[in-house]
Amino acid sequence: MQTSDPDLQQVPRETVGFGGLGAKLNWLRAAVLGANDGIVSGSGITIGVAAADPTNLHAIMLAGVAGLLAGASAMAMGEYVSVSSQRDAEEALIAKERHDLEHTPAEEFHELVDVYRGQGLSEATARTVVEELTAHNTLAAHLRAEFGVHQEELTTPWHAAIASAVSFTAGFLLALASMLFCATELRIPVTVIVALVGLFLTGWTSAVISGSSKARPILRNVLGGAAAMLLTWGISRFFGVGLG
Repeated sequence: MQTSDPDLQQVPRETVGFGGLGAKLNWLRAAVLGANDGIVSGSGITIGVAAADPTNLHAIMLAGVAGLLAGASAMAMGEYVSVSSQRDAEEALIAKERHDLEHTPAEEFHELVDVYRGQGLSEATARTVVEELTAHNTLAAHLRAEFGVHQEELTTPWHAAIASAVSFTAGFLLALASMLFCATELRIPVTVIVALVGLFLTGWTSAVISGSSKARPILRNVLGGAAAMLLTWGISRFFGVGLG
């Protein structure tokens, strides 16, 4: 919306039809988190087993495949349940707002005017904005302004579940490939390096998606992953488990 009225220029972009980005990027968020978890889980499990006996590639691969299948399934189910709950809440909210608009339209109109007045618009400008928006799509105007919900762009559980499972698998396979294709004495150090590079990339991607500073999420990812790998390596070495 372009206008010379300073009041109208204060209207947030998400309230006048520029929103929906969060729903559109939901699967990407799930993919980044899945890849991050896959890298940490894969490197942690394989390093933990290799620390006990780096020559036993069969045991390393067996533990890795088991961890991959369990982790990918858990990630997919977790995302599906979580996003399904979110979608259920959004659909319930839409149904309630539709009911209120049918039975108390005047009250809903004044409520939306108050929302825009709370954002800095004058009474007259707020009324003009509400009248024009509700003339186009009343329900959509109320959902966007009051709750930030876009009824045509609801979160999709299956998209998030599939993205999470696939990206988890990809991240996990980095660790398995590092162990499989490296010489015995290089398996652990190469896996650590590959994992840290992967965590650097997922941290950077997360920062790009959120629009935040890149240093903090990258550092958080790298340090957290390093701690997880050190923990599994240390426990295995401490207990001296033989895999025979």
